[in-house]
Amino acid sequence: METAKKESPQLQMLKADPSIMPVLKQGDLVEATLVERTPRGIFFEISKIGIAVIYGIELINAKEILKKLNVGDSISAKISMPENEDGLVELSLAEAGAQKMWAEIKELKDKDEPIKIKIANANAGGLIADLMGLQAFLPASQLSSEHYPGGLENNRAKLIEELKKFIGRELSVKIININPRSNKLIVSEKEITHQNTKELLDKYKVGDVINGIVGGVANFGAFIKFADNPELEGLVHISELDHKLVDNPKDIVKVGDMVKTKIIEIKDGRVSLSLKALQADPWEGVEKKFKAGDVIKGIVHKLNPFGALIKLDNDIMGLIHISEFGGVEELKKALTAGESYSFLIDSVKPEDKRIVLKMAKKS
Repeated sequence: METAKKESPQLQMLKADPSIMPVLKQGDLVEATLVERTPRGIFFEISKIGIAVIYGIELINAKEILKKLNVGDSISAKISMPENEDGLVELSLAEAGAQKMWAEIKELKDKDEPIKIKIANANAGGLIADLMGLQAFLPASQLSSEHYPGGLENNRAKLIEELKKFIGRELSVKIININPRSNKLIVSEKEITHQNTKELLDKYKVGDVINGIVGGVANFGAFIKFADNPELEGLVHISELDHKLVDNPKDIVKVGDMVKTKIIEIKDGRVSLSLKALQADPWEGVEKKFKAGDVIKGIVHKLNPFGALIKLDNDIMGLIHISEFGGVEELKKALTAGESYSFLIDSVKPEDKRIVLKMAKKS
């Protein structure tokens, strides 16, 4: 029977306390002190480990960082090779700097506190800023409603022109998304607004009717500032502007208009408002005015791939399906936008706010 080999006191000490001589792994961050510069490479000392070196491509990558270091200075470095053929630890400063910055950025995100950024550039998607040496992106959709250039989504040149007005300005934002692997750092101005809004919204509830001022109009709806609390703002979606079909919100409201709206939803600091909720519904009792089998006059409002919308009066639209014509080209030959024609009412469904039409037969 073999006798177990007795471990040395030094080995027993290392096993009892690995921190005496920690084991390095590729990718670890360490604190390294510059000890010598040579033509071959730059040498550092790592406490409890020994001598490490930067040379080759890493020396080129870290050229600007190394210019600022003197013998005796310490810096964070990343282990690129725990032990090379010469028995030295190889370091990377460039990667370590980026890794450290991402770690600090993550700390800022976890704190969930507002930070200041200075806008350096802009494109059609949003604003670009520098944050601790990393490029941060503030999407246009994450701007506060006060800064959002509404209504320009389909005008790229004008949108960029408006966004470039922010270059050089400081904005308060929150970090909402980070991904070091793809160098993604997304910030939001809107998130700060939402946080403040949540606190201010405590005194309001769904169903409340508020007086407001139109602060902005976009192609998807209108932003309304509360008259009694201008720091609060809600959105009237295009579908909530009117009972009738709305093509352009600017046909209904304009910036500066005083309006009365109803709160229809409060969620995550966002307020949804409605103008049409305070209007009489023109579809109530519509079956008394429009009956299946009647032939009526209507004006073609819009041609779509699925058919045509027909204006029957100021508030009510009917639909004639594309199948009545066989295809889009046949539809365009039969109907012209803005022209009046005779239609047969095929069905009336007030609950769906839908009147289906057919072409009336010519006598």
